Amino acid sequence: MPDSLDFRALFDRSPNPYMVLDRGLRYVWANAAYLRVTASRLEDLLGRSLFEVFPHDPEDPSNRSARELRESLERVLSGRVPDTLALIPYRVPRETATGPVLEERYWSATHTPILDERGEVAFILQHTVDVTEVQRLQQAMSAAEARRGSVSSAEQVQAGLLGRAQAVQEANRTLDAERRHLRRLFKQAPGFMCFLRGAQHVFELANDAYSQLIGHRPVLGRPVRQALPEIEGQGFFELLDKVFATGEPFVGRNLPVFLQRKPGAPLEEVFIDLVYQPIIEPDGSISGIFVQGHDITAQKRAQDELRRYREHLEELVRERTRALEESEAERRQAQAELHHAQKMEAVGQLTGGVAHDFNNLLQIIGGNLQLLQRDLAGSEQAERRLQSAIGAVDRGARLASHLLAFARRQPLEPRVIHLGRLVRGMDELLRRALGEDIEVETTIGGGLWNTFADPNQLENVVLNLAINARDAMQGAGKLTIEADNAELDAHHAQLHPDVTPGQYVRLSITDTGCGMPPEVLERVFEPFFTTKPEGRGTGLGLSMVYGFVQQTGGHIKIYSEVGRGTTIQIHFPRSLQVEEPHTELDTGPIEGGTETILVVEDDAGVRTTVVEMLLELGYRVLKASDGQSALAILQSGLPIDLLFTDVVMPGPVRSTEVARQARALLPDIEVLFTSGYTEDVIVHGGRLDSGVSLLSKPYRREELARKVRAMLRQRQQRLAAKPAEGSEAGRTPESTKKEPLRILLVEDDEAIRSSASELLEELGHGVRATSSAEEALVELGAESFDVLFTDVNLPGGSGVELAREAVRQRPRLRVIIASGYGSAALSEEGGLKGAVVLPKPYDLSRLGRALEQVMAQA
Repeated sequence: MPDSLDFRALFDRSPNPYMVLDRGLRYVWANAAYLRVTASRLEDLLGRSLFEVFPHDPEDPSNRSARELRESLERVLSGRVPDTLALIPYRVPRETATGPVLEERYWSATHTPILDERGEVAFILQHTVDVTEVQRLQQAMSAAEARRGSVSSAEQVQAGLLGRAQAVQEANRTLDAERRHLRRLFKQAPGFMCFLRGAQHVFELANDAYSQLIGHRPVLGRPVRQALPEIEGQGFFELLDKVFATGEPFVGRNLPVFLQRKPGAPLEEVFIDLVYQPIIEPDGSISGIFVQGHDITAQKRAQDELRRYREHLEELVRERTRALEESEAERRQAQAELHHAQKMEAVGQLTGGVAHDFNNLLQIIGGNLQLLQRDLAGSEQAERRLQSAIGAVDRGARLASHLLAFARRQPLEPRVIHLGRLVRGMDELLRRALGEDIEVETTIGGGLWNTFADPNQLENVVLNLAINARDAMQGAGKLTIEADNAELDAHHAQLHPDVTPGQYVRLSITDTGCGMPPEVLERVFEPFFTTKPEGRGTGLGLSMVYGFVQQTGGHIKIYSEVGRGTTIQIHFPRSLQVEEPHTELDTGPIEGGTETILVVEDDAGVRTTVVEMLLELGYRVLKASDGQSALAILQSGLPIDLLFTDVVMPGPVRSTEVARQARALLPDIEVLFTSGYTEDVIVHGGRLDSGVSLLSKPYRREELARKVRAMLRQRQQRLAAKPAEGSEAGRTPESTKKEPLRILLVEDDEAIRSSASELLEELGHGVRATSSAEEALVELGAESFDVLFTDVNLPGGSGVELAREAVRQRPRLRVIIASGYGSAALSEEGGLKGAVVLPKPYDLSRLGRALEQVMAQA
C-alpha cells in the first residue's frame, strides 16, 4: 500500500467535474472530467476569468444564470462557508462529429472555500453534476401531463425529483436573502456579539463591535483561550465553562477586563456589560454560547471621575466647615463661609480704593506738621502738640499698612534670609517688649534652610505675635520661639486646601497663656475681630499676619486650648539660594544736596508739601501734575538727576511710561516711586518689580531725605566709575571706532535738513536727505538704509505713519523721530516699539546718543 495518495491524479480520474478558482475568480486548475464536459483545454483556461471563458448567453439581456453563479461565488468569499446551486442552466461547448457546438445544459454546483492560515478564502473548489437529462425528463413529464400521461413511471419519478430540487433551490434563495439580512444586522449591531461553538468555545461568528473591542485581531475558527490568551486568570474562561456545563446564562455588569488591543502593547483596562447565553439544541444538548454586551469604558471612567470629583468636593467641604459650630446646619455653615469670604474680599477692595487717598491726606498732614516744627521752634507747648499730632499720623499710617497687609496688597521687598539669624537678632527687642516677667526661650534647628521673605515685615510678624502672647499671659509666663525644617506632603495638602506640598521652614511661637475657646479660634483671622478691651487693640494684628503669610506663599495654623496656652505655626517656603547680605539702614544725620529733582504728583497738597521739603534740603526742584507735563519737562533738555513720581496718576501717560522715557532720554537718571497704594503697576505677585525703588506714603521728612540722598549717592558712584572702566579697556567712548551707518533723513525744513545732514556726517555716517514721505519711500525702495531719521510733522502726512510703512517694508530698519513735543512714536500701540524720540532742539552729543540707543536695541 503506498504511503501517500496522489490527490491530483485522484481528481483527474474522478468522473465528476472539478475546477479551482482563486479570489479573483480566475482558473487555477481543472480536472479531466471538467475539461471533457466543457470541451476545453487546460492551457486555454489557466489565469482567465470564469466569466470571460463562459459568459453564458449574450442574447439573454438579464443573463440570470451568470448572475446566480457569480452571487454564489461571492457568498463563499464573504461568508467563508460552502454554497450550493441545486439547479442552474448554463450554455457550454459540446464536442460533436462536426466540432464543438454551444448547448444549453443544466447543472447542480457546489462551491467550497479553501482557507489560508489567516482564515481568509484563498481558493474556491467547484464540483458540478450535469443534470440535463433529469431536466429533460421533467420537461417530458410536463408535456405528458398535457397529453394526460404518456410517459413511464420512472420518468415521472425523476421529473418529480427535479421539480422538488428546483423548489428547494427557490426556498434556499429566500433563506439566503434572509440570512444575508440577518448577517448585516449582526455585523452592524452597536453592541458586541459573537458565537462560540462547542466545549472549546471556538469562534464561529463575531461582529464589527466585537472586533473593535479586542483590537481587530483574527479570531474566527480559533478557540477563545488561543484567540485571547491575555484573559487567562481573569475569570472569563471559567465563566464560559460553567455556562456550557450547566446551561445557565450569566449576566455581568460593569466587569473589568484587560485586553491587548495592539501586538506588543501593554494591557488596557476596559469595562463591559455582557450576557453569556447558552444555545440549547432540541435534544437538550448545548451546542455553544452566544455572547452579547456593550463596552461601557467611557461611561465608567466618566462616572469614576465624577465620583472622585464629588468625593474631593465633599472632603474640601468637610475640612472647611469642621471649625464651624457643630450645632449649625450645613446650609447655614455654607452661607457663613460665603459671607466670610465676601466680607474679606469687600474689605480688601475697600482698602485698595481708600488707601491711596488716605495716605495722601496723611502725607499732607504729616509733611506740614514737620515743616511747622521749624517755625514753632522754642515753644515747648506747641512742640508737644506737634509731636502728638505727628504721632497720630504715624498711627494712621500703621493702620493703613495693616489694612494693606490683610488685603495682601502691601509692596513686599523679599530676599533670601536665614530665619534663625533673624529671630536671634530680635532677642533684645523682644525682651524689652515683653518685660522681665516673661521667660523667652529660642530654639533653632540644626541645618536650618533659607527662606524667601521680606525681613522687615517678618520682624513685624514675630513682634506682633509675641505681644499678643504677652497679653494672653497677662505679663507673666514663658514664650518659646522655634525654627526648624519641615516637609508638608500631599496628604497634609489634601487636608488643608491652601497648602502646596513641598519643603518649608517652620516658625513656631508657643505661649503659656489663657488659650482660646473654639468660637474665638474660628474668627481669629477676621479683620477687626478682637477679644481685648476697647481701646487696647484694633483687631488687625492677626489679620495682618495672615495676609503677609499668604502673600509670601506660606501657611499659618493656630492650635489653642483654654487654660493651657496657644501655639502658632507658620510655614515659609524653602529657598535654595544663598542668604543675601543685610544692608543696615542709614541712621546718621540728614543730608541734602544741590542736584535737580523732578517731582510728579497729581495731588496739589502733597505736591506742595514734598516740594517744600526738598527745597529746604537744598535741592533744585521741578514739578509736574501729570505724566504728559513730566514728559514735556524731560524732553526740554534740562538736566535732571532724579525723578520722584507718584505711582497712580491721572491722564493717558502712566508713571511707568514716564520712568521708561526718562531713562531713555537721560540714561543716568535715578527714579524713585511713591504711593500709598501700588496695586499692580510696580508690584506683581505682592513683590516690587526688580530694580524698582519705592517710598511708601505717608513718609517723614527724614525718610525722604535719606532715601533721595542714598539714590543720588549711588548715581554719583556710578558716574565716577565710568571713566575708570573706559581706561581699563584702553579706550574711551570718544575714541571708540564705530561702523558708519546709512541714514535716510526726512525733514521738510531746508535749514534743519542741512544742519542735521552736517551733524550726521560729522559723526561719520552716510546721509541721504529728502523733504517728504513720498520721496523717502522711493529712496527706501531703491537703496538699503540702517536708520530712518524723520521729523514727526511732514507735508501732507505724519512722520510716524511714514515710519510704520517703512518698518513694514524693511523690518530691520531702525527709527529715530525728531519731535518738539510728542512721544507717540514710542508707544506700543503705535506699532513702533524700539523707536527713539529725539527732542528738539538737539546737538551733536544728543544726536550721537540717540543713534547709539537705537542701534543698541537692534
